[in-house]
Amino acid sequence: MYTVSTTRTTTRILVLGGGFGGIHAAVHLEKTLGSDPSVAITLVSRDNFFLFTPMLHEVAASDLDITHIVSPIRTLLKRTHVFIGDVESIDLTRRRIVVSHGFDRHTHQIKYDHLVVALGSITNFYGLPGLEQRALTMKTLGDAIHLRNRIISTLEEGDTECADGINGLLTFVVAGGGFAGVETLAALNDFVRAGLKFYPHLSPNRIRMVLVHAGPVILPELGERLGAYAQRKLGARGIEIITDAKVASVGDWGVILEDGRQIPSRLVVWTAGTSAHPLIQGLPCRQERGRIVVDETLAVEGWPNVWAIGDCAVVPDRRTGKPCPPTAQHALRQAKTVANNIAAVISGRRPEPFNFRTIGQLAAIGRRTGVAKIFGFTFSGFSAWWLWRTIYLSKLPTLEKKVRVAIDWTLDLIFPKNLVQFLTVRAPVMSMDVPDEKQPERGGEQAIPAPVEAKL
Repeated sequence: MYTVSTTRTTTRILVLGGGFGGIHAAVHLEKTLGSDPSVAITLVSRDNFFLFTPMLHEVAASDLDITHIVSPIRTLLKRTHVFIGDVESIDLTRRRIVVSHGFDRHTHQIKYDHLVVALGSITNFYGLPGLEQRALTMKTLGDAIHLRNRIISTLEEGDTECADGINGLLTFVVAGGGFAGVETLAALNDFVRAGLKFYPHLSPNRIRMVLVHAGPVILPELGERLGAYAQRKLGARGIEIITDAKVASVGDWGVILEDGRQIPSRLVVWTAGTSAHPLIQGLPCRQERGRIVVDETLAVEGWPNVWAIGDCAVVPDRRTGKPCPPTAQHALRQAKTVANNIAAVISGRRPEPFNFRTIGQLAAIGRRTGVAKIFGFTFSGFSAWWLWRTIYLSKLPTLEKKVRVAIDWTLDLIFPKNLVQFLTVRAPVMSMDVPDEKQPERGGEQAIPAPVEAKL
């Protein structure tokens, strides 16, 4: 057990989480307190990069390079100590956390005076049989790469003669009709159908795309009219939408719905459920559905100098009295508020309440089409798609990433989809014995034999 500490005269601010809330909290803390030598800011993150999740489906669909929606944390934070590791435990009473990292997973203790919990959410499979073992998810960069590889592998197998009798091989099922599910399936539908011209034995009528949604209309956050519009557009592109249905289980051969319907499929993507980080459940503070309850200043009730933001927090909306939705735009504003409030507490001032109204929500539904609701006004079609790209491009961190994504989008208008798989497996190797008499010697020392190529 190692201990990360500073001198006791230093005010130690610890931020947990490298998502929208955590990264931007550290950014704003640097702006407000970074020049104060008596303040030390530490960020603990599982990954050494910040992932721009709204564009994750474009990586899975080969619209963007995998490195263009991630930014190294150390380039975003100049005055923050960055610690890459996994949070193992949080001790609110002793004001310390335990983090593991390194190849041997050794642990460190990190003490704090102010703690910002921004651990986000994880996928929840709700204990449905076979779902965790067989379904793919869309939460991380690795998820997007894995999904892309699986789709390309499916097309490669489907192009062979022996694949004709495999039931459900070319059926792609996405469970969840929210933003993540709709954008994922729309992008994959474009990717697969654009790639068919490179697979001479595949025909469009063999491809089946299915979206399963528990409600009556997809994209319920945007309202019934835009949801119905999105359904019509996706349906016209060959996507089958099953509403008022829930997944009951997933087997090797396909999906079973709660009403007994069966969908033969070898590729299932689950986007229908999330839960707060598991560590939250063990904290001795008030919670609702596994999320930390905070007051209007984002402070955790009963625990001075402990704050929570983002998906893992229940933040009250002063206008409606209901919790704020767990969206990136809210996490960004909560990050700024919590940084200002920590600075206020340190200087002896009164913290301010979080006050933000949703600006709007957008979804890309493929083929340069989108749906959007901004300041109460609704948009659909090309204009909504253009707004989606313009707004999210402006939100990308660093000018470098903005330029790279803009170039990717431009090239996507000219060149076909990239069907290369990003595999991380090692190349085949072989060890071969070389007879002693064939081993040359020099200066009394045995020389290293030349490498031997072997075809496996």
